[in-house]
Amino acid sequence: MTNLQDNRGEGLLDLAIIGAGPAGMTAALYASRAGLSVAMFERIMPGGQLAQTEHLENYPGYAQSTSGFELAMSMQAQATAFGAKLVNEEVLSVDFNAPVKVLETAFGIYRARSVIVASGARPTRLGLPLENELQGRGLSYCATCDGNFFRGVDVVVVGGGNTAAADALYLSRICNKVYVVHRRDKLRATAIYHQRLAGIDNIEFIWNTEVKAFIAEDGMMAGVRLANNVTGEEADLACQAVFVAIGTTPNTECLRGALQLDAAGYVLADEMGRTATPGVYAAGDVRAKELRQVVTAVSDGANCAEAAAEFLAE
Repeated sequence: MTNLQDNRGEGLLDLAIIGAGPAGMTAALYASRAGLSVAMFERIMPGGQLAQTEHLENYPGYAQSTSGFELAMSMQAQATAFGAKLVNEEVLSVDFNAPVKVLETAFGIYRARSVIVASGARPTRLGLPLENELQGRGLSYCATCDGNFFRGVDVVVVGGGNTAAADALYLSRICNKVYVVHRRDKLRATAIYHQRLAGIDNIEFIWNTEVKAFIAEDGMMAGVRLANNVTGEEADLACQAVFVAIGTTPNTECLRGALQLDAAGYVLADEMGRTATPGVYAAGDVRAKELRQVVTAVSDGANCAEAAAEFLAE
């Protein structure tokens, strides 16, 4: 038990933050500097998807690219320096019906006067047979995390957005051949990626095509079965690794029934992060919005902390 936990209702927090990614850590920084008692709840390590980013090039203030992991560790150090606590426990369920909000983890009950949901999102899976079995055996959702295991071999990147384009660029420097499989006839990635991908000899695009199955040999990834969604033609493509980059799924399982979610499962909230439930806010990738970037997550965190502080003052 931590000194934050008291099943009798004592040790009430001013603010509990579910998640310690860029949004959660920024909210913790702003709220703790405002004199609130703050705890961030994070199952593994701070940073979320940011901590898995090798090169961060579009965060203001860095003329040279920076490591996402280093930035995440700096954010954590800054937030905790002002008094925010980090609790390495996953929030399993919540009760937002009363003025005092209740969060339950595997280790006990926590209570807070306000809550910021900053639980982020995780990579979306393809939902194919063998997906669980091949993860870590040639199937990955993070090229910068696992790409070095596949130096000099042929790999497949599935997707057409910014993440898929960045993965293809990274892998092209270390792999023999990179096949980019996309269900449309052009990338959805921003223009800068189109420029960078042009003329890279070991990247090949396979348009209007979807992965229909994984092919395994001796428990390892050996290839993919592809289907052209225009002609219906199917073909097998040999490869030693597949990197899936087709979007994200919000981490909102513990919130079902507690907050209003959109059809995709993202939390509905206004620009200040206010949900329909008084005292509860949403920040970062878990919030329903158009752009999900580190800089927008940080902005969300600051807005939510300000809104929560005003709510508590009232």
